[in-house]
Amino acid sequence: MIIVTDALNRDRHTDIIDEMYRLRARVFQDRLGWDVKVTDGREIDEFDTLDPVYIIALDDDGHVVGCMRLLQTTGPHMLSDVFHEILDGEPPLRSAQVWEATRFCVDTERLARSGGAKNSISYVTSEVMIAAFEYGRAAGILDAVAVIDPVMNRVMIRSGNAPYDYLGTAKPMGKVTAMAALMDCSEERVARLRDFSGITHDVFTPENIVRAAFDAARSKPTTHDHLPSALRSYLDEQIAAAVSADEQAAARALAATLSARFAQEDDHTSRSVH
Repeated sequence: MIIVTDALNRDRHTDIIDEMYRLRARVFQDRLGWDVKVTDGREIDEFDTLDPVYIIALDDDGHVVGCMRLLQTTGPHMLSDVFHEILDGEPPLRSAQVWEATRFCVDTERLARSGGAKNSISYVTSEVMIAAFEYGRAAGILDAVAVIDPVMNRVMIRSGNAPYDYLGTAKPMGKVTAMAALMDCSEERVARLRDFSGITHDVFTPENIVRAAFDAARSKPTTHDHLPSALRSYLDEQIAAAVSADEQAAARALAATLSARFAQEDDHTSRSVH
């Protein structure tokens, strides 16, 4: 499910946005090794202070699993202020009808554990892309520009989301090669993405439903925090990987059993000491 946050509703969803920042830190710094600024486990840059639009995907359990940032090109944006070398001296795009799409990522680890078509990396990627283009169309945006790497370029081509043109030339940027891609916000592009992914429904989920799922995920009791870290991680993985209600119940039952056993041992040790 997709929620869109902007200047109008951001105050209602600061906790969801916070989880998005944490996802970005795990992906861009921990997994990809990008040179990004991470503070207190959150990846936030100067462009996040410019009232961007966030396209945020959550799984059915209420966890943030994907995101993208949309920013107007009439002001500061990454292509003009960070990746300007790509443009080979040409001026950056400046148009109220062209927005920049950046900070796209998905939680590959959680999605790989979750299983099921709706929780696949490909599905969430397509869902975020569809939402971004449909939101852009509704806002009067004609084109999107994105700084991507060759791997992402190949993913976009395979999924029916191939750029129609590129700006400047690809340049090495740290550990990756960066290139500026142009995509039209057209019905045809959205249709290709939907055909590729098999997504036919409205990808935008009402805020109250998203909030209910997110809040429920935050309020689930954690009954095994006192367990050794390796065992706790194993139990968390089993719970996250459950693909049915029965498997979920069995995984939680195992966690409860082991938690109770360790609690009894801790209580016995405590009484022995005293």
